[in-house]
Amino acid sequence: MLDFVVCVGGIYVCFLTWSTMQERVTSVTYGEDHQRFRFTIVLNLIQAAFAAIIGYIYIRVIQQKPMLKMNAHRWKRFFQVAVLNSSASPFGYMALRYINYPTMTLAKTCKMVPVLVMNKILYRRHYPAYKYAVVAMVTVGVSAFMLFKTSTKAGGGGAAAIENSIYGLVLVLINLTIDGAVNSTQDQIFVEDREITGQHMMCMMNLCSTILMVVWLLNPFNPELASALRFLYTHPRALVDISIFALCGSLGQCFVFYTLASFGSLTLTTVTVTRKFLTILISVFYNGHKLNDRQWMATTLVFGGITLDVYKKQMSKRSVAKSKAADSSESKLSLGDSGKEDTMSRKPRPGPSVLSAERAAETRSAIERAAKGDMAVAASAASGSGMRRRQMVDVSAT
Repeated sequence: MLDFVVCVGGIYVCFLTWSTMQERVTSVTYGEDHQRFRFTIVLNLIQAAFAAIIGYIYIRVIQQKPMLKMNAHRWKRFFQVAVLNSSASPFGYMALRYINYPTMTLAKTCKMVPVLVMNKILYRRHYPAYKYAVVAMVTVGVSAFMLFKTSTKAGGGGAAAIENSIYGLVLVLINLTIDGAVNSTQDQIFVEDREITGQHMMCMMNLCSTILMVVWLLNPFNPELASALRFLYTHPRALVDISIFALCGSLGQCFVFYTLASFGSLTLTTVTVTRKFLTILISVFYNGHKLNDRQWMATTLVFGGITLDVYKKQMSKRSVAKSKAADSSESKLSLGDSGKEDTMSRKPRPGPSVLSAERAAETRSAIERAAKGDMAVAASAASGSGMRRRQMVDVSAT
């Protein structure tokens, strides 16, 4: 029970603090000159570096496992994911200049939409009908949330506010589309290479992202790094906020992996969904954002769709587990009946040559059954391992 409280509390504390700091860093002004931190690549670099370090510590200290042995193919695949991941985040940060944080959080719950679309386009994967119903509920809910938005900006005019909201949503859509490509590519990597786990992905993807962004910022024609360092030197409070933001995001991922391993995907998904809803509530009440009744209804529709997705996934897992249990019991009954028939049909006191022949036949049969059992166990383990890694990917994108 204590482990469960620590895991859930860790996820809530880390990610609620992370979201609060993210909103603060991207929207609050610092210093007497009221300047905003607008250096998104530097912000991404700090977050990626923290995540790579914390991921490495988690693997080596908490799990006490060796690091993944790297080869040219693995480096290539990790850098592919890193390029996509590094390209996605700046669009999300830029979107916050045009839409508020609750809108951004709700729009990010549409992540399943581009993931489904990109998997369909890139890898020709198929999905059950309820997935499309969930996507429709989430899409309609987010669209209604934006449609029913009340403009409170003075002097900006309703048309200008709507135009800014649309532009912000376009930026979020680009962010989610690239994120969908990231998740689809991660899924494919896990299918191709069974040794890679979610923790390996967290560490190595962020390490590659750090390398890419350092190379980009050290470009002599790019003034962002020098400008960001100057800003952080003159506004030290911003450095504190960014450090808390990066640290909480990285530690939150570790709690996610531990919760998934200890309590399963249903518990984890429930915690992450409620965490997103709490993020909206905190942003509304703590930072003074206002939602009307119709926007709350749209928000409920979105989280209703996500809840349906969680429920259907759990029912599918239970049916698979029941099917496996039934197959196992039938196999045991079949073996028992076979043993009885062999006993009844066995002739009394066979001669030595007959006895040795029967023992040889029984030995061969036992070896064949053992081999089949090992193959079934290996297949089941591989399937479970693949599912667990895919769950980690879904989580790591939370």
